[in-house]
Order: sequence, then C-alpha cells, then structure tokens
Amino acid sequence: MPSFAAPESIIEHARRFYAQGGVPVPARPAATVLLLRPDRSGREGFEVYVIRRAAGMTFGGMYAFPGGSVDPEDSEIRLDWSGPDPAQWGDRLGLPAGQAQGVVCAAAREVFEEAGVLLAGAHPEAVVGDVSGQEWEVARQALVNRRTGFADLLRDCRLTLRSDLLLPWSRWVTPEFEPRRFDTYFFVALLPEGQRPRDVSGEADHTMWIRPADALARVEAGEIAMLPPTMLTLAEVGACPDLAALPAAAALRTPARPIMPRVELSSDGAARFLLD
Repeated sequence: MPSFAAPESIIEHARRFYAQGGVPVPARPAATVLLLRPDRSGREGFEVYVIRRAAGMTFGGMYAFPGGSVDPEDSEIRLDWSGPDPAQWGDRLGLPAGQAQGVVCAAAREVFEEAGVLLAGAHPEAVVGDVSGQEWEVARQALVNRRTGFADLLRDCRLTLRSDLLLPWSRWVTPEFEPRRFDTYFFVALLPEGQRPRDVSGEADHTMWIRPADALARVEAGEIAMLPPTMLTLAEVGACPDLAALPAAAALRTPARPIMPRVELSSDGAARFLLD
C-alpha cells in the first residue's frame, strides 16, 4: 500500500476533523492538466509545467498543475468540438455525457485561464499557434473575469475545441477531513507547437518547467512541496520513456476509478497518507 508523509498543516486538519466527529463536505468536480514538452536541455525525456499556488490559496505553497473547478456552464454550453464526443468521454470517465463535457471543457478552459495555453484549432486537425499577444490576453482576461464564456471565446475566434489533445490519466478525491474538497480528473496534454505557458493567473507565485524525476528529487530533498496526487502522478507519467509512449500508457489507465488518500494517525503523533 503506497504511503506518503503528511504535512503538519494537513495532520492538524485531520486530527481536528476526527476529534470533532466531522462530516465531509461534498467534493466539487474539477480538472487539472499536465502540460508536457520535450526536454529543452537536449537530454532524452520530457518536462512538465508546474505552478506554485500562492499563499492564501487552497493548497497554498504547494506545486501543482494548472486546473480548477468545473463551472455549471462547462456542462451546458454548446460549442464546436473535435475528438471524442461527450458521450464517449463519459464512457471513459465514468460520467453522464453532460458531466463529462463539463470536466473536459473545464480542463481546456482552466489551462487557458491559468497558463495561457489554448487547446483549440481552426478545424479538427489544426491547433492554434501563438496566443500570447495582447488581443489574446484581452480575451483571456474577459474569460477569467466571466465577462465572456469559453464557448463565446472559441466562436468569436472561429476555433474548435480539440478534446483529442487531452489524455485522461487519473481521478483524485480530496480527503474527507479537508474543509474544501475536489473530485479532480487529471489529464495529460502535449504543449501545442508555437505556444508557451505564461504565469498569468494571479493564483501562482512561481512557475517552472522541470523533469518529473527532478521534481520528485527536489520534493524528497525538502526544496519544494507537493501533495501526494501530484507526486504520484509525476512518478507515473515520468515512467514513460518519451512523449510518444504517453498515448499508449494513458489508454491503459482507469480514470473513472476515484482515489482518495486517507491519513493514518498513530499514537506517537506520526501521520502518513495511505492509498488503498
């Protein structure tokens, strides 16, 4: 059974919850995306884009991947769509078609809102290029501030959502003792050619590209902090020898199965995250 050391702040949440006989709050549906690119140092392998959540945010100080909650609109909007349709996504994610659409749309929307990367194209086989210009930034800000919707943005730009650029990987549910809980679907996506992530969300205070193994080594050394879902996902994705191996690896995954870490508190005060 895999286990991880639990940060002190999380241990305190768990102790308080169980001592008071707490009742878990519902977990909000969410999506997060591992953006990957070839290693720019010339070595074999690849790098992943990670962001450090700003202090004061949920999971502040932790490195994670771009992502966020599913909005009600994500499940209801009508937009040009290429790749597996919502019903096919539902089969893969274990969700009704409408909810599956919401999760996929949230993944694409959040990675644009938080990292400035747009998984869309002018037609089903195309991917839009550089979206870092001022006109795109105005459109992104309108989306973040909810002055426009994701479907409106794509329609105004005459773009089609490329759902096929997302590879479903896993599903993690926040432990029951946390005051804010998420039911998060993890996706993998290759960084589209010509695009570059940018620290634009205001919810992060540091971003970086890093090889999965190097990220885990820095966690082990105490240089950076990550929660178990991030760490285990990096280890799983990092086991792929190269980017070309990712689609086959993703096809063998079971993203409909929820994984919820639990904390085991011992009499001597030690605590570990356990994954059943």
